[in-house]
Amino acid sequence: MKSLRLLSALPLALLVGCIVSAPPGDGRIKVLVVTGGHEFEERPFFAMFEDDPGIAFIHASHSRTNASAWERSDVSSYDVVVLYDMSVRISDGQKAAFLALFDRGMGLVVLHHALGDFQNWPQYAGIIGMAAPEPGAPPPDFGFEHDVDIPIVIVAADHPITAGLRDFTLHDEIYWGFHAGPDVTPLVTTTHPKSSKPLMWCRTEGRSRVVFLQPGHDHSAFENPNYRKLVAQSIRWTAKR
Repeated sequence: MKSLRLLSALPLALLVGCIVSAPPGDGRIKVLVVTGGHEFEERPFFAMFEDDPGIAFIHASHSRTNASAWERSDVSSYDVVVLYDMSVRISDGQKAAFLALFDRGMGLVVLHHALGDFQNWPQYAGIIGMAAPEPGAPPPDFGFEHDVDIPIVIVAADHPITAGLRDFTLHDEIYWGFHAGPDVTPLVTTTHPKSSKPLMWCRTEGRSRVVFLQPGHDHSAFENPNYRKLVAQSIRWTAKR
């Protein structure tokens, strides 16, 4: 069985950073979208943000060696950071810049393979809501499967992130072997027998709101209006709008 660590060896996108939406200062939510360490379908992915009239976003990609997006001089100017990266290495300075988000109350939305970031830095897993391994327990038996019809079950219909949504089916990729921590609020789960559950949750870290959403592999998710709504409403909720 493939391990999550093997995924991190995939080539990263070459795009380093560009403004691809409205300029700041127009009342929109300012979003930094961070990628790197994992290939993805760029055009339909970025279309989710381009088509959202309520946000202005900038894309930044890590270098091939470490989490260099956290060295941007403007990191503190955003309302929300969306992670769609899978970086292995992060320096102490980059860790400090990332942790500073939660002192400022900036929102964090973690999508799909970004749950595999920084596997040698346990604090990251706790921040995004992953359960800590039991002392002495073997590593989790992580696996994945592409091109699966996933029944999406809304378990917190009264939450702002899931507002207006009903259960639906998403053609995407499932993961198994990850576990939510005890301090998360489950938002979405699935009845798929192989998938880990829940698929989506939220929590707080410092002054910030954090959301994790497991699906999001390719265009089948990015172009699904229900998935888009989950992403858009996650951004708004973490931005406290």
